[in-house]
Amino acid sequence: MQLLSFLPIILTLVLMLFFNLSAKWCLIASWVLAIIIGFFSLNISVLPLLASSIFGALNSLDIFVIIFGAILLMNTLKLSGGAVAINNGFMNICPDKRIQALIIGFSFCSFIEAAAGFGTPAALAAPLLVSLDFPPLCAVMIALICDSTAVSFGAVGTPVTSALNALGLSNNAEFANNFTLTTAIIHLAVGTFLPLIVVMLITKIFGKERSFKPALKVLPFAIFTGLSFTVPMLLITLLLGYEFASLLGALISIILTVFAGKIGFLVPKNTWDFETKENWKKDWLSDEKTKQNEYTKISLIKAWTPYVLVALILVITRIPQLKIKGILNETPFVLRVDDLFGFDNLDWSFKWAYLPGTFFVLVSLYTFLLHKMKKPQIKSAFTATIKQVSSAAVALIFGLALVEVMKFKNADNISMMDQMANLLSKAGSGVYILISPFIGVLGAFVSGSATVSMNLFSNLQFGTAEMLKIPTAIILSLQCVGAAIGNMICVNNIVAACATVGISKREGKIIKLNFIPLLIYTFLSVLVIMLLTLA
Repeated sequence: MQLLSFLPIILTLVLMLFFNLSAKWCLIASWVLAIIIGFFSLNISVLPLLASSIFGALNSLDIFVIIFGAILLMNTLKLSGGAVAINNGFMNICPDKRIQALIIGFSFCSFIEAAAGFGTPAALAAPLLVSLDFPPLCAVMIALICDSTAVSFGAVGTPVTSALNALGLSNNAEFANNFTLTTAIIHLAVGTFLPLIVVMLITKIFGKERSFKPALKVLPFAIFTGLSFTVPMLLITLLLGYEFASLLGALISIILTVFAGKIGFLVPKNTWDFETKENWKKDWLSDEKTKQNEYTKISLIKAWTPYVLVALILVITRIPQLKIKGILNETPFVLRVDDLFGFDNLDWSFKWAYLPGTFFVLVSLYTFLLHKMKKPQIKSAFTATIKQVSSAAVALIFGLALVEVMKFKNADNISMMDQMANLLSKAGSGVYILISPFIGVLGAFVSGSATVSMNLFSNLQFGTAEMLKIPTAIILSLQCVGAAIGNMICVNNIVAACATVGISKREGKIIKLNFIPLLIYTFLSVLVIMLLTLA
């Protein structure tokens, strides 16, 4: 029976890895299989299986609103010319390609991850780096590796929110604080050095010297870049909460790194650049010429205003002392259904006025006016957003439905998640701590989303941790960090980023390049946890 419980997850992996099916079809098939196993193996009747599925689908609404709002704002800025203004603002900061890679690849990419997520950062940062004369292959590598540290609290904390919802612990402040604080500590200890690792890969693989030496010369600025994000992220997690730890942390990082690059703080005297394009390898180059589109000229201040507004609104609505948070979490700002289909463990609530996605939509509407967008542009923004989120919506609905079916306990108080945890617990606590982040990595790799990885595996990780008597917050943190690291080799993100710079069919090469930093980040994260548990 324990092995049967693994079948829906195994089916998801097989369909994605070997049949190259999209996440939505894989999760639909896995949900159907989970229903069958629940009915025939665990003797759960049809009504509770369907009720738990509907409960999971309803829970996806929170995440869907966040995704919709974040992508709508991003598309609004693309069509208004705001994104171009932001990009142009980075171009004259510093001529050194190592510094450009750190500011745009790490700080800016982290900010876009925090504000939008879901593959947007790499697809935006890679073309920007190419416009600054980075080899397209190198640009994609940088963007994908850098789009990792901010992912745990990215898209306004969506991965964490989805995990807490899946565990039924969204109102457990103590667990949420322990979970998110441990996650932030891991990223502080490891993510601080990610910018240095990225520059080392750039100079070793794409530099004319084929050496780590040029990277070591920028070591002080690289560490400064890492700290400019990871320290604020940790402090904001402690003081204000996880939902905008990446958002405000990355905003601080951009300000600090741009200012430092402008004044030459910690910047090496000798400017480093790639060798001439004539000497670039063929597989570094784009297969197509990029097209220049016409946009309305937007000032840099107007371009950044929407993001600044989102950050301010989030801070105002999250500080308990201002009492707005309490108001937005009460009737009439909450839709609630208790005891769904008569099951007392299925209580659903939708805090529509408190969701970050609601603020994203409102700021987008304001941006239409601020940037003086025309009706066709506004229509295009909504059309593009609906198209982008429709596939994600189906995957989220059936992903969460699958999780709830696998969580549902039969008359003997046993669920599929319990069976899976029982089997994994036989590995022992020491081995499981090493395995745990790789489960998160695998979830992000096959599903294309850290959020889906958290939805799929949070209950499994939590249950296994309980059986092995490992602090559950620690294991959930490793799952969350692993899901973030998995972004480096996430197939969906790689395909999207490669397409934006015209290097399609080189996805396998990107995975090979990014696998080394992935392993380094993962093993160091495990080491940090081991040191914390020994302390």
